[in-house]
Amino acid sequence: MRTRTLLAFVFAGLISMPSLPSQADGIRPPSPPLREAFRGPMAQHAPMVELAYAGRRLVAVGDYGTVLLSDDAGRSWRQARGVATDTMLTAVTFTGPEIGWAAGHGGVILKTVNGGETWTLAHRAAPDMVLMSIAFETPERGLAVGAYGAALRTEDGGATWKAIELGTGEDADRHLNHVAVSASGALLVAAETGTIFRSDDGGRSWSAVTLPMKGSVWRILGLGDRSLLATAMGGRLFRSQDDGRTWAALPSPTTQSLGGAVQLADGRVVVVGLAGTVLTGRGDGTGFSAFTQPDRVNISATLAVGDSDVVLAGLNGVTRLELKNRNP
Repeated sequence: MRTRTLLAFVFAGLISMPSLPSQADGIRPPSPPLREAFRGPMAQHAPMVELAYAGRRLVAVGDYGTVLLSDDAGRSWRQARGVATDTMLTAVTFTGPEIGWAAGHGGVILKTVNGGETWTLAHRAAPDMVLMSIAFETPERGLAVGAYGAALRTEDGGATWKAIELGTGEDADRHLNHVAVSASGALLVAAETGTIFRSDDGGRSWSAVTLPMKGSVWRILGLGDRSLLATAMGGRLFRSQDDGRTWAALPSPTTQSLGGAVQLADGRVVVVGLAGTVLTGRGDGTGFSAFTQPDRVNISATLAVGDSDVVLAGLNGVTRLELKNRNP
């Protein structure tokens, strides 16, 4: 059940994580050789999981190692020239217009030095590891997290990655869904069972904050007023005004699980989730209203484009949505 929950925003449980091999003999099976990502004319409609900006370019990653690029604010897309894996990519981030990172199934971390045009293998952890999110505090210090407490830390710009532990006891194997960096530089990791891990010292030590819920927290978004918004299962929304130390529940107009979130230039907040759910609210995280995309497919991520539009990534690929006439 935890596997299905972890990947709900990817394909509603249609694609599951790789099964965990027996480690009774203490020997991991060898990693299978990597294959280049699949390329095809309909790549824009492949299931996509995450979005990021590389300068002014939009980059989307998803199934079969698919990486899509848009240089016109999401109106048209083309496939990256080369990607060093055909496994599912679930995370992407950039530290500048040219340097970027992607991560996903098979414990792979990829790097680009040309704004996403080509991607090479930077690190490969255990073949049964599923990485769900990656973020950098600085160009040198980054964190990748994933299923069953998997967490990898770099302090040398991605040259090396070291396994770390965020929790102990029952918290040690929590699914880690998303990494965020607050305005003050604190690291926050959204996890399952209403848990958010927090670090004030660059990931050297961690504390666990428990929200008043049992389901997964899917994403943490920093807002313009330096507060934080957390999205979660069952349509739950939470806001923190003390850098993630405490959280208060917000009214929500939906019971659909919520994932991706972004703040528009005009201050409005957009949150997306299962069954084509889109929420719009005010910049202080209140006043949310909901509508449903006609295709009702799962949406996993969103980014702002222009003054009042967003790009959506989900089961049907990437699309651009106009929000000009949508009130919070």
